[in-house]
Amino acid sequence: MTRIPLTIVTGAAGFIGSHLCDMLLADGHRVLGIDNLVRGTLSNIHDALQHPNFSFSRIDSQDEGAVVAAIQATGGYPDMIWHLAANSDIAAGGEDPDIDYRDTFLTTYVTAKIARRFGVRKFAFASTSAVYGDHGPIALREDIGPLFPISNYGAMKLSSEAVLTALSEGHLDRLWIFRFPNVIGARATHGVIYDFLDKLEATPDRLVVLGNGTQMKPYLYVDDLLEAMQFIVGKAADRINCFNIGPEDAGVSVREIAETVVTQTSPSATIQYGSENRGWVGDVPKFHYAVDKLKKLGWAPTYSSRHAVVRAVTVQLAERAGLKAT
Repeated sequence: MTRIPLTIVTGAAGFIGSHLCDMLLADGHRVLGIDNLVRGTLSNIHDALQHPNFSFSRIDSQDEGAVVAAIQATGGYPDMIWHLAANSDIAAGGEDPDIDYRDTFLTTYVTAKIARRFGVRKFAFASTSAVYGDHGPIALREDIGPLFPISNYGAMKLSSEAVLTALSEGHLDRLWIFRFPNVIGARATHGVIYDFLDKLEATPDRLVVLGNGTQMKPYLYVDDLLEAMQFIVGKAADRINCFNIGPEDAGVSVREIAETVVTQTSPSATIQYGSENRGWVGDVPKFHYAVDKLKKLGWAPTYSSRHAVVRAVTVQLAERAGLKAT
């Protein structure tokens, strides 16, 4: 009997996960998507659900028994895992640390056990800039240290990286760790643009901003992120491959984003800023990536942070108006 290779995507119905599923299916992979639909939506995977090579299970990634059953039900064998399931509400994790323990760390711990149980030799992990902590004006390089995260989210992502590097010692041929910046674009389920649009729908005359607007961070359009991940998997062949993925610029401020959103949605709205230089406990107010390693590998993004923001606002407004994003 021929064994059918299977690619597993956790967080498959979420913002990035749904785009990843579309990309993998277009490339001819057979995909099992897993998502509990807490943040993800079935509409995000509408096209994937019509594809004959896509299976979907609405389960928690930390429910080992349910994941095992879902894999066995496909009749295939998993040869690669893309692990994207995690808590995406960093502020909520600051209020209740159990959220990140359960949704960020335990999902990774259980997914690592799944890889070991089924003999998966290739594993791609969505990590984050939050693992670095607050290094002020210093450009964040993959080899910078020590790593002192200041959010529960960052701490659980860093712990997850450790679990996976330990797994790789005897059970993986390739591990890819992608440290994301702020990713924006179509199908967003969270993030600064998404939140600003929500607020302006509720109060069109004013936009209340968390923090004083000076927060400055890099933003990457989701299409660029997908292209970068695919490129890294195809080119980076060490046993452990860790890459920052981001634009080459220093980023864009929250004030600029707020003004862009207001200009396109409610030009007469006033913007009310807070007094602190960060939005919440655990928020890194300013950081910028060094992406030399990825550039040396041969990849560069299409969009700058500024262009990514403008495009994301336009696309998300179209989605809210019921138009298909392009």
